[in-house]
Amino acid sequence: MAIDTTAWSRRRLLKTSAALGAGLAVPHFFVRNAWSQDQVFCNNPKGGNVVLGFNVPQSGPYADEGADELRAFKLAVEHLNGEGDGGLVNTLKPSSLKGNGILGKKVSYVTGDTQTKSDAARASAKRMIESDKVLMISGGSSSGVAVAVQSLCQDMGVMFMAGLTHSNDTTGKDKRRYGFRHFFNAYMSGQALGPVLGEEYGKDRTAYHLTADYTWGWTQEESIKNATEALGWKTAQTVRTPLGAGDFSQYLTPVLNSGADVLILNHYGGDMVNSLRQAVTQFDMKNKQVNGKDFQIVVPLFSELMAQGAGDAVKGILGTANWDWKLDNEATKVLAKSFGEAYGSPPSQAAQTCYVQTLLYANAVETAGTFYPPEVIKALEGFEFDGMGNGKTLYRAEDHQCFKDVLVVRGKENPTNQFDLMEIVKVVPRDEVTYDASIFGGELGPADVKGCAA
Repeated sequence: MAIDTTAWSRRRLLKTSAALGAGLAVPHFFVRNAWSQDQVFCNNPKGGNVVLGFNVPQSGPYADEGADELRAFKLAVEHLNGEGDGGLVNTLKPSSLKGNGILGKKVSYVTGDTQTKSDAARASAKRMIESDKVLMISGGSSSGVAVAVQSLCQDMGVMFMAGLTHSNDTTGKDKRRYGFRHFFNAYMSGQALGPVLGEEYGKDRTAYHLTADYTWGWTQEESIKNATEALGWKTAQTVRTPLGAGDFSQYLTPVLNSGADVLILNHYGGDMVNSLRQAVTQFDMKNKQVNGKDFQIVVPLFSELMAQGAGDAVKGILGTANWDWKLDNEATKVLAKSFGEAYGSPPSQAAQTCYVQTLLYANAVETAGTFYPPEVIKALEGFEFDGMGNGKTLYRAEDHQCFKDVLVVRGKENPTNQFDLMEIVKVVPRDEVTYDASIFGGELGPADVKGCAA
């Protein structure tokens, strides 16, 4: 008699399902990775290779940051693939990294140019997802870019490990389940820098703000304004400036006649270099007196790359940084050595952030045992780690914001070489810059996104 194998298989499946529903114990190994092998999601890698997308400003006012980010991304891929000295693959704790790619697949990458423009960045990221089949996108040196790309990645079901983005909005009102930020934010800068400004310049001051006119500038202005006014400072005026303005003389001309005795430059990258140089050299502000006080200039978000561009103008200028290659810890020394031997210069904070984000993504995949984004997200949410150069760091589950110590830095008066332009004034413990996740609003959204459609 012929046996109807199809009907038999169907009956067996129904019996098994009924038994499971009745509470039949099933060995853990049988179900543990059942979804990981056949789960349908955007760009699930089937071969021996996995592709990451590095989307950075290769042109525009933040291009110097982008160039250093690309150097870091290349180094991170080498270390993940077991090449070179391994870098921070050897220092991350706890770690699931093996130095043989990600889940045994060799890591490759593609790059794009954000042009420091949100539309260009989004188009570049979409091309990477659709044409290059990337599983994760990282990079950027603009919060406007980060917010735009993060939203796209959420819609398409692709992980976004943000590069250099400092706006409160990135993990605030514009946060997304598929987006994670290692870099600190404007609120943290304000909380760390405010007390130092009070100690150094006193509490009877009047500030004038020049602010990059996009999401980062707005939240940076708000955060440092709140922090200084809490000290007793007054605010004379807040003026928005276009990104990539180049010449800031028309914005600087009114400052000395405004009654302000402090200029706060909420600028970054090439804009900060240009505005600071003009304030110091063209308008000689550092040598002026207003209200019986020596005039001061503050740059809330600083970096070694900007210090190199601004030259002598950075001397004595206070600001904050996410990381500095001169920090005295093992991981920082390891990364500075790896990067220095590869490129002949120490890594910037932008480079360190992008390098670390790449390793953290890879580690989450290894921990989850799958590339399936909802499981990778779970591995990152609430992950507390060390060995990346910032001390003990928490990826908070509620908003995907990293919490770690913040550096207050100052431009050195007598630097010893071209890479030693900033001194660390204070390391502010992470507890002093931690805030309630609800204060900036926003919703993370779902983890189970039907991918590759946006």
